[in-house]
Amino acid sequence: MNKPEIMPQNDIAGPAPRHQTTKVMVGNVAVGGGAPIVVQSMTNTDTADVESTVAQVAALARAGSEMVRITVDRDEAAAAVPHIREQLDKRGITTPLIGDFHYIGHKLLTEYPACAEALAKYRINPGNVGFKDKRDTQFSTIIELANKYGKPVRIGANWGSLDQELLSKLMDENAASANPRDARAVMREAMVQSALHSAERAQELGMPKDRIILSAKVSAVQDLIAVYQDLAARSDYAIHLGLTEAGMGSKGIVASSAALGILLQQGIGDTIRISLTPEPGGDRTLEVQVAQELLQTMGFRTFVPLVAACPGCGRTTSTTFQELARSIQDFIRDEMPTWKTKYPGVEALNVAVMGCIVNGPGESKHANIGISLPGTGEAPAAPVFVDGKKFRTLRGPTIAADFKALVIDYIDQRYGNGAKAPESVTAAE
Repeated sequence: MNKPEIMPQNDIAGPAPRHQTTKVMVGNVAVGGGAPIVVQSMTNTDTADVESTVAQVAALARAGSEMVRITVDRDEAAAAVPHIREQLDKRGITTPLIGDFHYIGHKLLTEYPACAEALAKYRINPGNVGFKDKRDTQFSTIIELANKYGKPVRIGANWGSLDQELLSKLMDENAASANPRDARAVMREAMVQSALHSAERAQELGMPKDRIILSAKVSAVQDLIAVYQDLAARSDYAIHLGLTEAGMGSKGIVASSAALGILLQQGIGDTIRISLTPEPGGDRTLEVQVAQELLQTMGFRTFVPLVAACPGCGRTTSTTFQELARSIQDFIRDEMPTWKTKYPGVEALNVAVMGCIVNGPGESKHANIGISLPGTGEAPAAPVFVDGKKFRTLRGPTIAADFKALVIDYIDQRYGNGAKAPESVTAAE
């Protein structure tokens, strides 16, 4: 019997080198050109409602959204934009605002110059910027205004509003070809061409490449991967990644993570948005959290300390470790906006909350600070490890509260002013 071939493995696992793109400044945020991959999100408030929009932008910014897109769909929304920017500035929130324009963007930007000035970037969809003879005129107007105010643009083609004239042309050419391609492949080509042709037109109108970001969003994972691979292969514009209409809950999270994870691993993508449909009354910041966790778990950026926790089994019938892991993770995420300035570097912290003796001590030793809680039938003691060494053993009904206090003390000692490594225990209990 022939032995199976063993494929050679790289000594160091990691993503492909980043696709080299042109850096674009969106307000004070760098996108592309080797800058860290940027997390962004979008409000779902009525932009004309200044108070609610400001509140949601503030919440998204606090959660870690580095840019926030808002809908500018009518006169009242355009008129509200400068007031939104003013209120955010008063709160000390400098997060750039992106205006999302469809159909009448040229009109709104022309008639509301304060809106055009307040926004840090304009998002244009070439599929619905205008139709037939009006398309080029209306697109040109937006680009000329962006040039006037010194604003970058994102030219975002979308599967759901594709340029039908371009698609029909490509479909006809494909049908006449000796080797016709699959219809979905033709649609993907239409997406790429729509984005690239629009970018070229923008440059013809005087817009420099360092003010252009491209995206090509679809809702099917495999199509999205193929479109962005092609877009990256054919240009060096900065690229915005996102799976449109990803869906709700775990479906949306899994689909977005699968598609974007593959592209990021291939070095494609300069800024990302996870487009989740929120539960009724749900928290919009979840999409920011998912984007951060995707980038952090893949090793591209660090945002918040990681909490490792075992999944639980028959040895962990107590819910103590689950409750403690959730409490620590929620506490860390809530405190991070303050800790970013108070404790520089704290985002690299690793915490372990384990449920029994099987992997508990070993996993805890790999963390900066970790605890191995007693599993079913184990002695009611919880060893705590700090930087790989046993530090203390906690006992009694206050184990969870005591460990949380130790985490806070560790952070203060290691990352606070005059930081020092926490002292090792001299006599383990």
